[in-house]
Amino acid sequence: MAKKYVMVIDLQKCVGCGACAIACKTENNTDDRHKGQRFNWADFVMTEEGEFPNIRASTIPALCNHCSIPACVEACPVTPTAMFKAADNTTLHNNERCIGCQQCQEACPYSALDVDKEGAQYSVISFNESERGQYKRWKDDTEIIEQGTASGAEVTRRVEQMPPYRTKYKHPDYGSVRRPGIVEKCIFCAHRVGTGELPYCVVSCPSRARTFGDLNDKKSTVSSLLGKYKPFRLKEDAGTEPNVFYIRSFKVKATG
Repeated sequence: MAKKYVMVIDLQKCVGCGACAIACKTENNTDDRHKGQRFNWADFVMTEEGEFPNIRASTIPALCNHCSIPACVEACPVTPTAMFKAADNTTLHNNERCIGCQQCQEACPYSALDVDKEGAQYSVISFNESERGQYKRWKDDTEIIEQGTASGAEVTRRVEQMPPYRTKYKHPDYGSVRRPGIVEKCIFCAHRVGTGELPYCVVSCPSRARTFGDLNDKKSTVSSLLGKYKPFRLKEDAGTEPNVFYIRSFKVKATG
């Protein structure tokens, strides 16, 4: 039976620390800037309910949902499509076939849903306005804290190679440098999964809120979690059958 990779995010464990977003930027060699490339869509969906002092807040980490019926693939005008479904259920992107038309972004129900106070829009699909991946932070001699921390250039000299180390991918559809004029997105770290590793956001989560695995394997942890808890998915009414599932909710336990 073919694999069906999904991700389950436990909101009881997630504290919104942002480690997943930082890990994603490091692993995928995307722009450092907050408003640069973001494979984690707006990083988090933040909600607040109630009135003070009875306020309930929730933090929902968000990313490409690797939909079973992906609107982005259907919208891609290239033949064969630049956005495509792999045999393991992931939605991948071929950089060489992409023409940068952004029709996938327009079709995706998870695109441009968050607008910050400066008017910037974020999406699970990023358009590369200029080339990224030149590791500028690792060439900079500026100390983050003067006489208190090393600079990026100092770290590079000491380790004798330029981080991040894992961006010279050997994946046929995914390059190490984010070239301009195309779109890109989360690929569930296909370059890692293909060698038996987990997506880097899963590995880096300090509270182990993220679980990744094969839903067609009834003995897998993801199957167990979705059987134990009633999950929900973002914008299920869009009809794209998203494959990122959320379980439970954050609750503060009284002490004393």
